[in-house]
Amino acid sequence: MRQVILYIAMSLDGYIAREDDNLDFLARVERPGEDYGYEAFQQTVDTVIWGRRTYEKVLTFGQKVLHPGKKIYVLSRTRTGYVGNVEFYGGDPKALIASLREQKGKHIYCDGGGEVVAALLKEHLIDKLIVSVIPHLLGSGIRLFRDGRPEHLLTLTKSLTFPSGLVQLWYDRLPDAASSPNR
Repeated sequence: MRQVILYIAMSLDGYIAREDDNLDFLARVERPGEDYGYEAFQQTVDTVIWGRRTYEKVLTFGQKVLHPGKKIYVLSRTRTGYVGNVEFYGGDPKALIASLREQKGKHIYCDGGGEVVAALLKEHLIDKLIVSVIPHLLGSGIRLFRDGRPEHLLTLTKSLTFPSGLVQLWYDRLPDAASSPNR
């Protein structure tokens, strides 16, 4: 079955961006020839889910084609239509994920932002989390994990450390926390 995989970076104190959407802290771990497994991960997915703000931020990076060969869904309450391989989707994320899971294909890559992650976690739609922790304390900004989400049980499947200080944590989501015997 196709899995929804969150693959994202955050500061040690849990922020994915500054309050103004600035991502400059990510440059602290940039090293020539090191992509932290990103290219290998990209080979396992054929669909991308972004929020509108993440999409607009990625456009500022100057890429002409975003994720060539992949279908991109941008969750948006304000935009509709298509731009190349990008579809703006204003419906229920749960319905979108259910539809994608019914289709043949590779896994589904979620790359934020915070609102999208919160919406998918609320519905228990993220199957795997791959979180790269940047050795930096931002102090404030846009949190990866917002308050008010339901409890999720996770199991660590892999952890990687890199000379830059980045630590990458791989977690699988276990069955619904509400069914946990400790509740």
